[in-house]
Amino acid sequence: MTASRQYQYLDIITGLFVALLLISNVASTKIVVLGPFTFDGGTLLFPLTYIFGDVLTEVYGYARSRRVIWTGFFSLFLLSGLLTVVGMLPAASDWGHQAAFETILGQAPRIVIASFIAYFAGGFINAYLMARMKIWSSGRQLWVRTIGSTVAGEGVDTALFCVIAFWGVLPAELLWAVIISNYVFKVAVEVLFTPLTYAFVGFLKRAEREDVYDRDTDFNPFVLKS
Repeated sequence: MTASRQYQYLDIITGLFVALLLISNVASTKIVVLGPFTFDGGTLLFPLTYIFGDVLTEVYGYARSRRVIWTGFFSLFLLSGLLTVVGMLPAASDWGHQAAFETILGQAPRIVIASFIAYFAGGFINAYLMARMKIWSSGRQLWVRTIGSTVAGEGVDTALFCVIAFWGVLPAELLWAVIISNYVFKVAVEVLFTPLTYAFVGFLKRAEREDVYDRDTDFNPFVLKS
């Protein structure tokens, strides 16, 4: 793997990953009910970021997955900063929705901070385990690696996110319901999408002619060099 290597689909995957991260964070401002599950609205899309993370690490390696994660983080900070500034600016005299804006999007900065901390921990745990387990398994049993890394990563992510984003905002009973529902739903999505993950990984490995094993990779999450 060389720094000058050009890929056909890495930029598209990066763009979709960032879009999923931003959209799910805005949608997280609403608590929804879907069948037996009670969770923040962002949970409908957020599990896909972990699937994308699995695919990135499996095909392109931990180092490039790390760069994509940081790209998403910087985008989240930009979103949070813009919403904060827009919320502070005086509203036009004939625009009567300031209170509604603050009620809904005013939560976004706290949610973004929660997401940053939670995904930093969960996202890198997921990527690290994917990379390490690939070496331990000699690249076999992809489903064990995707589900196993998600069980660990999403567990940390969900607990940190819900506590930081909603502690003191939601009643304790509802908060626990959100944490449990979020976690079960996210892991279930990973399991249900396993056939598509196999197909996507297989397609990318053939198209990119790449299949990275992170035997000599620096796993420091603060190193952006690929």
